[in-house]
Amino acid sequence: MWIIDRAFVFALVAASSFTPVYVLDFCQNTDADCHRHDAASNNQPSPQTVKSRWNRNVSHLLHDLDQFKVSCRKLIESFPLDEVDGNFVRTVKNCLFSKCIPTPLKGPLRLAAVSKDVIEEILDLDMAVTQSEDFLRYVSGDRLFPGSEPLAHRYGGHQFGYWAGQLGDGRAHFLGQYSNRKGEIWELQLKGSGKTPYSRSGDGRAVIRSSVREFLCSEAMHFLGVPTSRAASLTVSDEPVVRDQFYNGNVKTERGAVVLRLTKSWFRIGSLEILAQSGETDLLRKLLNFMIDQHFSYISLSDPEKYVVFYSTVVNETAHLIAQWMSVGFAHGVCNTDNFSLLSITIDYGPFGFMESYDPNFVPNASDDEGRYSIGAQAQVGLFNLEKLLAALRPVLTQIQQKRAQIILKGYADLYQMRIHQLFKAKLGLLGEDENDRYLIAFLLKMMEDTQSDFTMTFRQLSEVSAEQLLNMNFTQMWALDDLLSHLLFSDWLNMYLLRLNVNPRYVLRNWMAESAIRKAEMNDFSEVELLHQILSSPFVTQETAEEAGYAARPPRWAERLKVSCSS
Repeated sequence: MWIIDRAFVFALVAASSFTPVYVLDFCQNTDADCHRHDAASNNQPSPQTVKSRWNRNVSHLLHDLDQFKVSCRKLIESFPLDEVDGNFVRTVKNCLFSKCIPTPLKGPLRLAAVSKDVIEEILDLDMAVTQSEDFLRYVSGDRLFPGSEPLAHRYGGHQFGYWAGQLGDGRAHFLGQYSNRKGEIWELQLKGSGKTPYSRSGDGRAVIRSSVREFLCSEAMHFLGVPTSRAASLTVSDEPVVRDQFYNGNVKTERGAVVLRLTKSWFRIGSLEILAQSGETDLLRKLLNFMIDQHFSYISLSDPEKYVVFYSTVVNETAHLIAQWMSVGFAHGVCNTDNFSLLSITIDYGPFGFMESYDPNFVPNASDDEGRYSIGAQAQVGLFNLEKLLAALRPVLTQIQQKRAQIILKGYADLYQMRIHQLFKAKLGLLGEDENDRYLIAFLLKMMEDTQSDFTMTFRQLSEVSAEQLLNMNFTQMWALDDLLSHLLFSDWLNMYLLRLNVNPRYVLRNWMAESAIRKAEMNDFSEVELLHQILSSPFVTQETAEEAGYAARPPRWAERLKVSCSS
């Protein structure tokens, strides 16, 4: 008899190697508000402030870019700045930011794509302004928004398991914070906008292929319901940018591009690490207090345990974020500590990938020869990163608090297992509690691995198939289930399957889809970028244009040969 010996296979394989001791006791339910800590942040303007600023119907959007204003004052007034001016590369000490002006892209510029949802719902702009020359100049770095005092952030990080020292925004410029009509505060940043003091040996640029991927995936993840940074626009140019995409000596000239991206905060684990590693304890404490005050408002700054509660929150939400990644088959590709947000959202899209054929060893990054950041290793990597976060916090924790934090960290495995179990139960439409649920899920995943069934479409088609089709095992035009049907034990699993529910996406940003859009974009045809952006904004809804494009069909054979890398 065939035996499942890899319970939950990739979803829980990493967690099963932990030694769980405690589960955090402050936030274990699945309510969205419980896990999104900045929902009630006290950094939002009062209702009176909002009313006075928006003294017209809130449905009216800004039609004049001169009225759109950002501010860097909160960060500039809260932290010391680099005493040295200029964009030249250098070692920076005793600050979090360096003043740094974007370098405009050369040659004719083209607005390749915009996110209507971001433009209207976050930035309060009428879509008509995106057609203006002024908008193109603002989002490409050629002109600064009113109030902007551009900054580049200093941070460090552990990369592929080793301390890499000073890293920082090597090709990104923080433009300022924008307070929208809803009272939300968003931080705007350009990526690919030129050199900074943290560029190291880089040129400060990004190319079309990596920028298309970041724009599309930022928005796709949002509409999949996964916490993420957002992308407002994608601008391309004719500026030549030299890249060795796979680091094999095959250098070629590509074209430069810039993405305007935004999130509630760009601080990451590496932001704290660089301060702890450099012995800048006062600044470390100042940054922690700032984060708590701005984004963790339920934590009192007068509470002597505030840093322990902060750590507990990040542990909890990191476990939940990675579980969400796994539930949609997403592999980040470069889970270094400098790419892990303190707000537990997905940031810094590089050589990511959505798993196609089910494979717990799926590695999207061609540069990751050892598979450190395979999809099945992400939970374990999350634990490693949280260990490094604890190490960064030690200078501000007492011995007793360090022990408490260590206990909290040991609860990470239980949190992850609890959340991944909930998510996969939902994907299969399993209601209530049953002691066999875990086995049922593991059984399915093992069959999917054996048959190399498509991850996204197997779950989607299970949620679409009728009871009659299941009973008769008639999966005409359901190619993913047809693959699964070839497993000798499929009928045994089917007898255990209880309910179905439409909770699975039909469309994700598969690498071959992104590659198709990139190839066209490099020829100045951005039609597929726009199409994908539209399709991925409603990933759960069957769409005629997506079906015609084959986005839910079996992936083309050439997709198997695709590779992505850190080069961008």
